[in-house]
Amino acid sequence: MSGSLADFGTMEWMLIAVAFVSATLSGISGAGGGTILIGAIYAAGMPPIVAVPLHASVQMVSNASRVVAYLPHVRWSAALVFGLGALPAPFVVAPLVSMVNPDYVRLLMAGFILWTLLPRASRAVTLSDRAAMGMAGVLNGGVGAVVGATGLLIGPFFLRPTWRKETTIGTLALCQSLGHAFKLTAFATIGFQVLDQAWLMAGMTVGVIAGTALGRGLHHFVQEKAFRPLFKGVLVLLAVKLLWDAGRRLLGA
Repeated sequence: MSGSLADFGTMEWMLIAVAFVSATLSGISGAGGGTILIGAIYAAGMPPIVAVPLHASVQMVSNASRVVAYLPHVRWSAALVFGLGALPAPFVVAPLVSMVNPDYVRLLMAGFILWTLLPRASRAVTLSDRAAMGMAGVLNGGVGAVVGATGLLIGPFFLRPTWRKETTIGTLALCQSLGHAFKLTAFATIGFQVLDQAWLMAGMTVGVIAGTALGRGLHHFVQEKAFRPLFKGVLVLLAVKLLWDAGRRLLGA
């Protein structure tokens, strides 16, 4: 991977294209794009110590653009509780990232996601708004610094019974932005220089902004009654992908 625009190859342009597609998906359904993007970054050969903060910088912009798109519907008090839960963990976890096998974390994430979506497990996410946001923040802060993408993991906590689809998407985006900002700060404290990938980061950033705009436009075609099945469907498909990717690598090791 090169940090120079002149040295861009097929892989760099593919990552920019994936950034666009992933942001479009998230703009429509509210989740899933970050997992697709981190998977593509890992597939490009980047180690977690580089992949996670690069992903965080791009996704922070992607989520921030989605916050702007859904700004009137954002629950700011929910984001405050989330931020308090998410803040400490990245600074503890970031120095340990190079020693953790992210595939084991992916397996745990996939199992947890699928469990929370089972009818009998609905109590796990039918908490008070404050409890749900606090728990989502703790999970985001701890797991996010290892695997990068946590939208799948915390997504079920944002399916609040009283929230409209726009509130779910906008508030989740704001919380994800906070989580990525905390991760970037934590990795900066251990010496990671995100500007080493400045041109790639810039290209992917343009991609996610354009994808968010397209996804926001397409979102109008998704009816309120269809949103929850769509959101849950994205979670299931990507949880299965996590199981497949982690299992393939662990069995092949």
